Formats: sequence, structure tokens, C-alpha cells
Amino acid sequence: MWELYDALLDAMPEGMTVDEVVCGKGWTMVRSGENVGLAMTIHETARPRIFTRPWEGADLKEVAACVKSWNFEEAAVGMAAINAYHNAPAQAVKNGIALVTDGSAPEKDAFFSNIDAFRDKRVCVVGHFPYLEKRVAPYARLSILERMPCPGDFPDSACEYILPEQDFVFITGCTLVNKTMPRLLELSRQAHVVLVGPSVPLSTLLFDFGADELSGTVITDPALCAQLAAAEGGPSIFQAGQMVRFVK
Repeated sequence: MWELYDALLDAMPEGMTVDEVVCGKGWTMVRSGENVGLAMTIHETARPRIFTRPWEGADLKEVAACVKSWNFEEAAVGMAAINAYHNAPAQAVKNGIALVTDGSAPEKDAFFSNIDAFRDKRVCVVGHFPYLEKRVAPYARLSILERMPCPGDFPDSACEYILPEQDFVFITGCTLVNKTMPRLLELSRQAHVVLVGPSVPLSTLLFDFGADELSGTVITDPALCAQLAAAEGGPSIFQAGQMVRFVK
């Protein structure tokens, strides 16, 4: 089950240094030079940390390996470290992702961009994203899986029964932090799978594990990102970068 994580880690070079870590209420940020990665903070710390030294000054790849921790606050730091490499602007451009540099509006998010593709089809979203009632429900037969269900949501344990029946599946990137993504991808093999959110690494390696589309974030203003992550997190974190789509 670690193959996906090992692939992302093996692609990272050694010798990059962690310069800054911010563990905010909503988002965790790791910076190495001008490269910044994000991951959703999950406040579950029943298990002890596996990395006991200070984050700052450590090798980025070594910190990234903490994504395998069952202390999810620590795993979020590991995931953000992975994204500090894979979601760096230069790496994104190398992968063929077009970044907006002329002040024009960035591409629409993954939900709006796929409306025509999933119209009248069975769509499941793992994670209760904002405004799904407007973004998806009017156009498709929508099911939502959520670890902390809102009224109308299915509990996330229903994934074993619901995902194999879907045409489209959108999966929150924070499932990389809580280790459920490998199984979710297995259950969604028959569907068009979109990984969504700042926690998603913009790496072609994820296509080898069942993803068809990546909708993530490239941070272009490290100082603002650190400020927003420390302040409160939430949607405002997107002010520090660009949402981008990467299609297989």
C-alpha cells in the first residue's frame, strides 16, 4: 500500500533544505527556498511523532518521508514537503502545466471544468467541498462521502459500496495524509478520477495509480502563503498561488 508514497518520495532529490514550516489550523506549509508545498492539517495526534528533530534545517526528502506517519499532523508536514518539490512553479512548468503570468483569470476549478463531462452521470465526491450543491448536484447524480458527514452525506466507510458504481470520482488530496487514497483509487478504477485540492502533488506519477486528472495549487507568493497559513488557513490560502489542472 506504500507504493504510491514511495514513488513520490523516490522522485525527490536529496540536498534540498527545509527553511520554514507553518502548522496552521487549516493548512500546513513547508518551504524550501522559494519552493512551497501545502497540505491540509489533520489534528489527530494519538500516535507519537517519528521525526523528533527540528524541521528547519532538515533535508526536505527526509521530512517528506513523514507522510507515512500515523500522527496525522506530522503526516501533513510530510505531505507538504512532498508538494514543496512536486508543486514548485519550475517543476509544474517542466510537467507542461501552464501558469498564468499575464494577469488573466486562471482556469476554472475541476468541478466547473468537468460539468459537460459528468452531466447526467453518477458522480461521487470524497470530501464535502464547499458549494457542491451548486457545482455538481444540478448536473449529476451526486453522492458525497465524508468522514464527518453533513446531512445527506454518506459516511466515508460507504466507499466500498458506492465508488465501484460511479462514472466520475473526485477525491480530496487530504486522503493522502490519512492514508485512504490508495484504496479509494483501487475502488474507482472504472471511473474518471480527479484528485482535488492543495494537498494534491502535481506529479504524473499519480496517473500510474489510477488518477486521470489533478487539480492542485502552485504557490507563487511564499511570504503571503506563510502569513495566511499561520493566521487561519481556509479558502484565503488560494490568494498565495494558482489553482491549476493537469489532465492525463
